[in-house]
Amino acid sequence: MTPTTIPTTPYSDQKPGTSGLRKKVPVFRQRHYVENFVQAIFDSIADTAGKTLVLGGDGRFLNREVVQIILRLAAGNGFGRVLVGRGGLLSTPAASCVIRKHKAIGGIILSASHNPGGPEGDFGIKFNAANGGPAPESLTDAIFARAKAITAFTLVEAPDLDLDRLGETRLGAMAVEVIDPVADYAELMRELIDFEAISTMFASGFRMRFDAMSAVTGPYATAILEGMLGAPQGTVVNATPKEDFGGHHPDPNPVHCHDLYDLMQGPDAPDFGAASDGDGDRNMIVAPGLFVTPSDSLALLTAHAHLAPGYAGGLKGVARSMPTSRATDRVAASLGIGAYETPTGWKFFGNLLDAGLITLCGEESAGTGSNHVREKDGLWAVLLWLNILAATGERADALVRAHWARFGRDYYARHDYEEVDSDAANGLMDALRAKLGGLPGTRIGDLTVSTADEFAYKDPVDGSLTERQGIRIAFAEDARVVFRLSGTGTAGATLRVYLERYENDPTRLDLPVAEVLAPVVAAARAIAEIAPRTGRPEPTVVT
Repeated sequence: MTPTTIPTTPYSDQKPGTSGLRKKVPVFRQRHYVENFVQAIFDSIADTAGKTLVLGGDGRFLNREVVQIILRLAAGNGFGRVLVGRGGLLSTPAASCVIRKHKAIGGIILSASHNPGGPEGDFGIKFNAANGGPAPESLTDAIFARAKAITAFTLVEAPDLDLDRLGETRLGAMAVEVIDPVADYAELMRELIDFEAISTMFASGFRMRFDAMSAVTGPYATAILEGMLGAPQGTVVNATPKEDFGGHHPDPNPVHCHDLYDLMQGPDAPDFGAASDGDGDRNMIVAPGLFVTPSDSLALLTAHAHLAPGYAGGLKGVARSMPTSRATDRVAASLGIGAYETPTGWKFFGNLLDAGLITLCGEESAGTGSNHVREKDGLWAVLLWLNILAATGERADALVRAHWARFGRDYYARHDYEEVDSDAANGLMDALRAKLGGLPGTRIGDLTVSTADEFAYKDPVDGSLTERQGIRIAFAEDARVVFRLSGTGTAGATLRVYLERYENDPTRLDLPVAEVLAPVVAAARAIAEIAPRTGRPEPTVVT
């Protein structure tokens, strides 16, 4: 099979966002749209000849078709080997694991994460580097520059390969190995987590519900929780990945995962509830009668990670994205370890992890991870929680309340205004920037602004500066609001408003979140003029 070079015309809209290129499925189905972008990736990687590439995705609509296209392009561009998950499946954290274990040059992950799937849904392509983490901005900038100038792509023309049979075949001079997507990941989890202790806990009658949301984590959770740890059959629900996620919006939060949330609030709640998203990198934790915010989850894992074998030696440090609550900072101070505040986007944790400055990291958007891979990892977070519950013998809700009693509670919520007109959203942010200097000292309802700025991040490893990463307004009453435009959607703009207020009065640690945050919500809406500028009197989603 001789590589063939095919002329093409560039597209102007192939700029990767925080997690690769995400568009609606019909956009990716345009003539040569996939080929152009993937060729731009290959052209931007130094020396692909003979190298190993990892390939897989979350199984959403178009996944199999694009896997076949990428295999032909990889063969045409001189790769020596491609490791592809059976059925074209690999969760995002598993892909990172495979890249690192097999010393690949990198991997292509097909996913739009927590965004909906199906023929009219979302699709995404991103490249992860040799460390297993998302491509740095220097590389994504190079990919975009190449995509805008591309005139041809090179592939090997061949029939589709059988992706459902394990083993090796050849595509031209390139070896294609279809691998068990779970095996390497499960092996790594066994090294980090006390499987014996969790198995004993399940054998004692511990009950759990894990909702895989008809997405890629289903096979992983079934194999590990039910197969290796002995959880009763049926512990994992919605376990079969579907091209449209079974109609789910595969975002693990109380709105889109309401069946699990409602179960955990009910009279027959199991001992622990958890869920993961479309590509397996996010998680939701629900204790009986109590939703655990991702910010609190990161803080609690930081406090107790030493109970798991992989972290028995203690943590080197911890990092959180700027909009994530400050709960983890207090735990880090108590442990005497470094605490870092980064922009939103997992790639910013990569330098800290690679430099050995941190062990755990997380974002308020339900992403938590550690130095075992270079992605957030939903199932790992659930397993670490189970390890902690097995080691302490505590109920999950009691563990959270004990944490609040020791460190205080950061009441927290995020208000998302989805698919806002882009000009209106940008106008709102510009207006906020213009008034930052005059806000300190301003009284808004029951709150007084103490500081107001726009977050910029200087990387402590490479010295790079990343600006315009969210507008922060702090209040003298130990409250804070953050405004950001999200880069993970595919239509219009999503305005995210993050709200928090700290309480350490023992009598005020178990109040309704909406009640505590009501003054902060009112101040945020007034300062940003959200309703007049967006036409949205209320957020689309509250989490």
